[in-house]
Amino acid sequence: MPNFIYSDMNIDELLGRALNMEALSVDEGEFLYMNAPLAALSYVANEIKNKLRPASDRKKVGWIIDRNINLSNICSTRCKFCNFSRSKNAPDAFVTSMDEYRQKISELFAAGGRQVLLQGGMNKDMGLDFYTNLFSELKKNFPGLILHALGPAEVAYLAKASGKTYYDTLSILHESGLDSLPGAGAEILVDRVRKIVSPAKCSAQEWLEVMHQAHVLNLATSATMMFGHVETVRERIEHLVALRDTQARRPDYSDGFITFIPWPFWSEGTRLGKELGPFAKISGDEYVRLIAISRIMLTNIRNIQASWLTVGKSIGQLCLHSGANDFGSIMMEEHVVSAAGANYSLDKNEMVMAIREAGFIPCRRNSRYEWVE
Repeated sequence: MPNFIYSDMNIDELLGRALNMEALSVDEGEFLYMNAPLAALSYVANEIKNKLRPASDRKKVGWIIDRNINLSNICSTRCKFCNFSRSKNAPDAFVTSMDEYRQKISELFAAGGRQVLLQGGMNKDMGLDFYTNLFSELKKNFPGLILHALGPAEVAYLAKASGKTYYDTLSILHESGLDSLPGAGAEILVDRVRKIVSPAKCSAQEWLEVMHQAHVLNLATSATMMFGHVETVRERIEHLVALRDTQARRPDYSDGFITFIPWPFWSEGTRLGKELGPFAKISGDEYVRLIAISRIMLTNIRNIQASWLTVGKSIGQLCLHSGANDFGSIMMEEHVVSAAGANYSLDKNEMVMAIREAGFIPCRRNSRYEWVE
């Protein structure tokens, strides 16, 4: 990137504007990411975090008990970063049965959780009727269940397959039991990147439009980023600004994106790693820097979650002092990032202790980031 782009920029001035909750441009965000000391970014991010929260909540860090259940590992998109997906005829291909759902959800309820993250991918044998029937059956069996399910890529796929609009597809899913929409499939919201890592998935604009329609319906949604592969630093900032602009379009009655969750790409055994790697592992400092710049750029998204699952407990704790206010889930079951080399784990007691060790008060929350105890 030519240096003259930055000729009129000043770190202290930009950080001061950020503290005043001004929306920084892509150029300005990129300049801070590349040039500002990490300590300065972390300080400003933490101050912004405190401005966005009531004084009574500033020492509280949210966490949740939920379970990630994969609907199936059969997926036609075969993204280059994913080791989990299989073709329909693969010997280890599966579709989760209703008996398996009952067992897994019963275990979740016994552990004190109520939310299930249901994800699977694009399976041509699982159309809109499949999901509406599944969601209705699960809600009938478990009336207190919260379904945090699918993602914009799956919704776009289902809408196209059924000939319906995004709004109508989401409405049908919501009526059958969908409570909230995860930010899955965002990767990097720049089409140059998506054409390399996930060419069969929806475009960046389609992903954002599905989320906007979810906001119109007042569905709780999360935003994500998977970084550290073929994207540039500028494209990371473009991703953040795209999320911020979409959040600004939400209706007044909608929370829009309730949280933002970035995590680093793990390349072990992936096609992307074999074809274009080796990729350097994202360092702890780099992850904390991404958390801090996210808090600085996303002033209209209330929560930032540290992905301890992909960076480990210690780095996650540092993020709580650099703009993050949530530690995520104990994640009773996870198969996708672990299949690419991430093998961190925490149980309920370890989650609570990790938050306390970082100097904060652990508070259970629900999918809308409301305290539940």
